[in-house]
Amino acid sequence: MNIIEAKNLTKIYRRFIKPEGLRGSLKSLWKREYLQKEAVSSLNLCIEEGEFVGLIGPNGAGKTTLTKMFTGIIAPTSGELSVLGYYPNDLKNEFKQQYAVVMGQKSQLFFELTANDTLRLFKEIYGLSESEFRETRDYFADLFQVEALMDVQVRTLSLGERMKMELIVALLHKPRILFLDEPTIGLDAVASRQIRTFLQKVNRERGTSILLTSHYMEDIKALCKRSVVINHGKKIYDGNTEALFEKYQKNKKICAVFSQPLTGISLPEAVEIIEHTPYKLTLQTPKESAGELLAMLMQHGPADISVEEEEIGAVVERIYGETDAAGSCK
Repeated sequence: MNIIEAKNLTKIYRRFIKPEGLRGSLKSLWKREYLQKEAVSSLNLCIEEGEFVGLIGPNGAGKTTLTKMFTGIIAPTSGELSVLGYYPNDLKNEFKQQYAVVMGQKSQLFFELTANDTLRLFKEIYGLSESEFRETRDYFADLFQVEALMDVQVRTLSLGERMKMELIVALLHKPRILFLDEPTIGLDAVASRQIRTFLQKVNRERGTSILLTSHYMEDIKALCKRSVVINHGKKIYDGNTEALFEKYQKNKKICAVFSQPLTGISLPEAVEIIEHTPYKLTLQTPKESAGELLAMLMQHGPADISVEEEEIGAVVERIYGETDAAGSCK
């Protein structure tokens, strides 16, 4: 069952342009000029219930605009849109009670209240029964291991702890769809990993459909089997996440450590030297040449050798760069 269906979805913004200075200000009182910005352009997208989909794109690509149209915050300029069988911008209560939004840079918590009091406020907003409220709250508090923080003022929590509470608040009414916009922004590696584990369980155990927008490709790669790449408002890729990275991860990094100083090694031209000391050699090589390079290094008797995937940041730059040039990464 498709819970999101978008056909030729388009959103155009009008931006007021004012010439500089007092004369420009006076002129704009009588005649205004506008610049049209097509944030989303003729986009087609279907998402099935229970999917965990990653939304990827550079700043200004149209990701947040798309999320706002899906939730009814803004209306599309043209095209057809159905979310959970509703037109989002009608803002019907029946629709709003079936989704949740979490944005990493905006909070829906009340900083002077405790987490428990904040959750009770949302209990009343969504009209939950006491038994349903306690069951859901206790389930997520245990899942996130934050029982000791429930009676603490929100303003005293760390960034990672607050994001956990944001997710608990968002999922309190058991939404069918969860929209996430940069949920791990600013978090350390431990907190980010905990958030990812939590989201995986929510998607798997509760069947919650999740649309994740993130610049952290570790999040996309770890959580989303399917990815949608958007650039300049257009959908340029929609498919398997592993296939996307397999296509654009063109290099491997090989690190070899030696117990004796390394001498007399001749490297192929395509190999890039990242670090070279008498006892350590770190190289970047095209994927197709990795096996040959490993065999060459093994002849010198390394004490330890490791092979790593290319840094995800470089892969993302390649995806965006090639799609800017060619218009599609399919």
